[in-house]
Amino acid sequence: MSKKIILVSNRLPITVRKSENKFVFDHNAGGLASGLNSIQKNTGSVWVGWPGTYFSKRRLNNAATLEKKLVNELKYYPIFLSKTEIDEYYRGFCNSTIWPLFHYFTKTATYDRGFWESYKKVNEIFCGKILKIAGKNDIIWIHDYHLMLLPQLLRERLPEAKIGFFLHIPFPAFEVYRLLPQRSEILQGLLGADLIGFHTAEYTRHFLTSVYRLLGLDYSLGQINTNGRLVKADSFPLGIDYQKIQGGLKESIVQKKARVFKGETGNRKIILSVDRLDYTKGILERLQAFSEFLEKYPARRKQVVLVMVAAPSRQEINEYWKLKKEVEKLVKNINSKYGDRQWTPVWYLHQTLNRNELLALYSLADVCLVTPLRDGMNLVSKEYVAARRDKKGVLILSEMAGAAEELTEALIINPSNKDEVVEAIEAALKMPTGEQQERNKIMQKKLGHYSEKWWTNRYLSSLSKIKNDQKNLQAKLLTKLKRKTLYEDFHKSKRRLLILDYDGTLVHFANTPWQARPDKTLLDLLERISSDSKNDLVILSGRDKDTLDKWFGKLKMTLVAEHGIWIKKQKQNWKSRIEPPAFWKTEIRQVLVFFVDRTPGSFIEEKTHSLVWHYRGAEPILSRIRCEELTETLREITPAFNLQVLEGSKIVEIKNADINKGRAIFELLESAKWDFILVFGDDRTDEDMFNALPTTAYSIKIGLSQTRAKYSVRMVEDVRKLLSDLAGKSHV
Repeated sequence: MSKKIILVSNRLPITVRKSENKFVFDHNAGGLASGLNSIQKNTGSVWVGWPGTYFSKRRLNNAATLEKKLVNELKYYPIFLSKTEIDEYYRGFCNSTIWPLFHYFTKTATYDRGFWESYKKVNEIFCGKILKIAGKNDIIWIHDYHLMLLPQLLRERLPEAKIGFFLHIPFPAFEVYRLLPQRSEILQGLLGADLIGFHTAEYTRHFLTSVYRLLGLDYSLGQINTNGRLVKADSFPLGIDYQKIQGGLKESIVQKKARVFKGETGNRKIILSVDRLDYTKGILERLQAFSEFLEKYPARRKQVVLVMVAAPSRQEINEYWKLKKEVEKLVKNINSKYGDRQWTPVWYLHQTLNRNELLALYSLADVCLVTPLRDGMNLVSKEYVAARRDKKGVLILSEMAGAAEELTEALIINPSNKDEVVEAIEAALKMPTGEQQERNKIMQKKLGHYSEKWWTNRYLSSLSKIKNDQKNLQAKLLTKLKRKTLYEDFHKSKRRLLILDYDGTLVHFANTPWQARPDKTLLDLLERISSDSKNDLVILSGRDKDTLDKWFGKLKMTLVAEHGIWIKKQKQNWKSRIEPPAFWKTEIRQVLVFFVDRTPGSFIEEKTHSLVWHYRGAEPILSRIRCEELTETLREITPAFNLQVLEGSKIVEIKNADINKGRAIFELLESAKWDFILVFGDDRTDEDMFNALPTTAYSIKIGLSQTRAKYSVRMVEDVRKLLSDLAGKSHV
């Protein structure tokens, strides 16, 4: 069955205006528009977004006409928003809350409840439009911070859909992100996607850390298990169309524009700056550094000119209007202080240049000054390097731009350190031609390989892979049909063995072991199961024997404690399979005490045959670091004592290497004959148990992850429901 890609972004790559009673489409520039346009052309897909104009109720007929024209001619599905929605959703929550906060301008961010309500509403509007056009096999690829709730909204209505999300701005460090009042809701919205993409590994790490600390969801290799569904977060640096830029330089119109610009600047060295007029771009700081450069190196005066292109941006927002005034004032001051009738130090262009004009400037500039205070990627830096056919020119690049991770041959600077910027400008102007060409040669090779096409293909192939991984895991899910077979086998059997892990299987994990005590509903359920004479019920846990005895000792069941070291059969006393350790605990305890002292919120649990370091209550990131340090330390000293180091759910346990749940299973299976065996477990310690079972047994893992169990269920509640059905009268 055919499929299409549904591209979704706040804006369509056009702005609609009316001219002589007709709709006119002005195509937008920019990295996102450029990158996604190529996808649509190559795949024949559709695009959903706002067309850049709003319609009142009395103009809805015009909206219907426009939609028909956009769909038929361009395969664009427009989202029509009111002026109020644009003010509160776009200018409000998107650009007065998320934009400044995610770029670390915490004092600029505005937290307004009305903005948030409008953001939710508009995300619902997008969802409604997509539901009307999405087919069963379609890929839905959502872009950027305007639509961070949309993945989960779609997931709730299209649970099997293939949904991708890509964030084109930085994802901030946890200490900044946590300032957002709706921080958890945003994360939950994003986790509706199958694949969440970022420009850099740093942004990916920040996202995973926030998910871990705010939602309590652990991750491994960028994979998050949320409500039994696997989600992947990864970095995909956006590229450019390198060949298209190289080809564009040959066009006569570009060469003509270059001659015009060269006539304006003369034989002076050109320092180029191209940005939207945005406070995150470091434009004021760049001008201040250039002023200091002219002051420190007076011999450079009249030899250089700073061509500063600052495209108008969001001027209806107060911060942007103020920035515009400050930039204009500073440009005027620099030109009046250092310039004269023959030389204007700063050539300021407050306008949007077209592709040909930009290519002309790129081809002329001796230095490109890209110094944002924070930037998701910054494609200007890549475009400048790509446009240097002669491989001359020097890129000065902020370490705060995502592109700095790739373009390491540029002069990388701290944009807040004006002295560093000043010296970088001087170094760039003095750099020998051979060195310039060598640096650019390396960077151009990267840009030619890691193009926007490569970015698209890598993202979409990763999305397909995570969907395949999900399917492989879901293939083990205990479906309704498999459950029916299990029930039938259960009822046909004469003697049944049911083995249950405890923590993470019958109850959810808690910050401390004693908080995860069984509730009355669970105890009643276990009593109902154990009262059936055909059932032999076993709880096989890592818990200590005294706790298991206190909680379940009065029930008709077998208890196995400390992963199989202790066993208590019905109406019998506890028996140990090995002698208690008399020597190793003292040395290991000293190590654990050292880590408890360095990890507030962690503690030691002592069992008769093992020691456990618990860190569920500790600060998550610190505890992850300490856990790695502890396990590395323990693995150096435990072999001498024949000990095993087990990493469980927020614990590290040290016990005898000869003891595991698999061996306990062997002993249980040897003690009698059963015609029905059912085993539940949730973590790595239970894999030994699953591996020891006969092929006829039913083994069930809680949570979707790689396992030796035959089947999986999503959560604790699924286990209880299944056991309750088995204990009931009607099962099919």
